[in-house]
Amino acid sequence: MDATAPEQLQDATASPVADRPLRVALFTDMYGPGHSGLLYAVQFLEGELLRAGCEVQVVAPACSGPNPYREHPLRTERRLKSMRIPGLPMAVADGRGFEAALDAFATDPPDVIHVHGLGSVGMLGVWAADRLEVPLLVTWHTDFEAYADHYAMLTPFISAYYRLLKASTHGMKRPTLQDMRRWVRVKWWKRGMSRRNLLNAARDMLESADLVTTPSDKTAVRVRELAPHSRIKVVPNGADALPEGGPPLARGDGPRILYVGRIAPEKNIQLLLEAFEWVREEIPNAELMFVGDWNASSWLEAKLAIARRRGGVILAGQIPREELGPYYASSDVFAFPSLTDTQALVLHEAAHAGLPIVSVDHELRLVLDDGVNGAIARPTPESLARQLVMLIHKLEDPDFKATARARSREMASWWTIEHQSNAILELYRDLAAGRPIVESMKAVRPDGA
Repeated sequence: MDATAPEQLQDATASPVADRPLRVALFTDMYGPGHSGLLYAVQFLEGELLRAGCEVQVVAPACSGPNPYREHPLRTERRLKSMRIPGLPMAVADGRGFEAALDAFATDPPDVIHVHGLGSVGMLGVWAADRLEVPLLVTWHTDFEAYADHYAMLTPFISAYYRLLKASTHGMKRPTLQDMRRWVRVKWWKRGMSRRNLLNAARDMLESADLVTTPSDKTAVRVRELAPHSRIKVVPNGADALPEGGPPLARGDGPRILYVGRIAPEKNIQLLLEAFEWVREEIPNAELMFVGDWNASSWLEAKLAIARRRGGVILAGQIPREELGPYYASSDVFAFPSLTDTQALVLHEAAHAGLPIVSVDHELRLVLDDGVNGAIARPTPESLARQLVMLIHKLEDPDFKATARARSREMASWWTIEHQSNAILELYRDLAAGRPIVESMKAVRPDGA
């Protein structure tokens, strides 16, 4: 089978449980206000399921943000009251209305519940599946342990809501508002306990799922370590090529390195800034462009401001995803300094655009063939700078450049939205029908390789 050939998305109008469309409930903690790989992964899947004839209900925190399928006749949504926590790029459902949501699902349960992440809404999805005895699929999108370190203020909050939901759904005494406040306002010296409670909660929920999908082999290993008895299958999130339209971007006479993504400490931005100082010593006219949401600490913002004043650093800010094509097209190399991503759809966007990639995460190889269309660096400024400089010089050879660009596009073509949606829809059908599912700790291309 040709890996680049388009697949026909399977028809979902015939449900395995009844002569009606398959009903899917998507529970996600990230549906705005910020832009993120998780948001787009959920919406890409949502769109393909609707096109296949599924009835889709989205359960998410109440917030603004991209919502392209709001008016679709097969789609409904339930927004849960939420709050913003300083430093977090998302709204957090605060527990109000959870019981009403569970009661509503009891009157008209879906065929499958698909939980994307284990924040408060994800927890609600897990407990809804348990209460209604509905098959549960959990997709592990986030490096939970790394984010627990970077967002320490979140761990007692989520831990508290885990206790709340467990009490609400297992006939235990419902906690009072005073109980909740006491659980959330944990003293700093007890934050380690909250972190352990959070990871224990994640383990319990992963192991309670009928199936856990992960977007990469790396993440499958993390899930196995955290929840040894979970049932795992690797299904990479899909990404398609971005539109190429729009006026070309102005640029200097030197090579341009591109970073796209949230600009936040857990993305290792400091590492890239330090590496770029070394790059400029070797290639004085090099440019480094940052494109993405701002969620920076004041410390990181100061570092970026200093780097811009030194020269060569361009801060483009947030750009709508559909307008990113010219930013990729104007660049020579894509730099990826993060170690906390579970797949990184931006790597796929860069590869679709034909960009060579330098990454410090040796475990994310879906679109990176080391030495052919990019390089793997160690997570140090010296190593990252060295690989960037070496790749920039290699790209001066037209034959190498053509080969690298072709390889990037070839590898990106293996992991399309359509391919992922077909794989997930097949899993939904198997779960709803009670059929056994073969586990897999490795990503499998459409051609079976």
